Amino acid sequence: MSTVLWFQGGACSGNTISFLNADEPNVVDLITDFGMDLLWHPSLGMELGNNAQKLFHDCASGARPLDIFVFEGTVVQGPHGSGRYDMFAERPMKEWVTELAQAASVVVAIGDCASWGGIPAMAPNPSDSTGLQFHKRERGGFLGADFRTKSGLPVINVPGCPAHPDWITQILVALATGRAGDIALDELHRPQTFFKTFTQTGCTRVQFFEYKQSTTTFGEGTRTGCLFYEFGCRGPMTHSPCNRILWNRQSSKTRAGMPCSGCTEPEYPFFDLAPGTVFKTQKVSGVIPKEVPEGSDHLTYMAHAAAARIAAPQWSKEDMFVV
Repeated sequence: MSTVLWFQGGACSGNTISFLNADEPNVVDLITDFGMDLLWHPSLGMELGNNAQKLFHDCASGARPLDIFVFEGTVVQGPHGSGRYDMFAERPMKEWVTELAQAASVVVAIGDCASWGGIPAMAPNPSDSTGLQFHKRERGGFLGADFRTKSGLPVINVPGCPAHPDWITQILVALATGRAGDIALDELHRPQTFFKTFTQTGCTRVQFFEYKQSTTTFGEGTRTGCLFYEFGCRGPMTHSPCNRILWNRQSSKTRAGMPCSGCTEPEYPFFDLAPGTVFKTQKVSGVIPKEVPEGSDHLTYMAHAAAARIAAPQWSKEDMFVV
């Protein structure tokens, strides 16, 4: 039985809420069917006060074996490196993170904040927040670029704002059943099983993207038009399975008519939420997208787009919705 300790740093609890809504498997299944011993979790832990602190100290010291240390939220280092902006169990949270990461066999960062700092790490970053092993796309973070757990693994990043519940539980199942070595990671330490394909993969609007037909209004669901050219959709540049593993087994942002915001990438939120950059594709000379799909270049993309629009069949310009 694998022991799991889940701590929460500078966070909104969004990933905890996501975790509690998991379906395949759900939290109960993790414990009853997959042998996960959840030692403590901010919303599920039974121990309080001195009993909780003893459990934490025992895990940190090695008196109680810790297989998986899960961290949600940023590591808050302010003010002036003291970490006292985020106090937990009578000490700065960053001190717990240092000790528990060294004691654990596997460390998992859940969500953008833990993976690379997320929104709290945006400039000017008054809390001096960072991710466990990345600060945005820069390697290092709080634990350092060379950090490895007792099992020899770097921090496993499961990003998202929040991360999909099933990404969380399925990774925990793999780890709890001794299959950590089977999890191939990309250059940002994300499990490739989830983050090798793009959000665009499985998007119901992909036929409109192919013929470069754009929608001009929000909320049309799958009716007509691609959201990339006008509304800042980052589906072609974002690594996630949001249109393969649907949210609530029903939908995704793009299927509901809203653009992908790229929340599984280190740069999220893009353009630091500056006015005029949210839900709006940034363009050069008002025509050429500043960012084009990964693997392409501006010249090739614009040539392809021009040819695609010329070749676009009439159905790609019409409302596809049928009752």
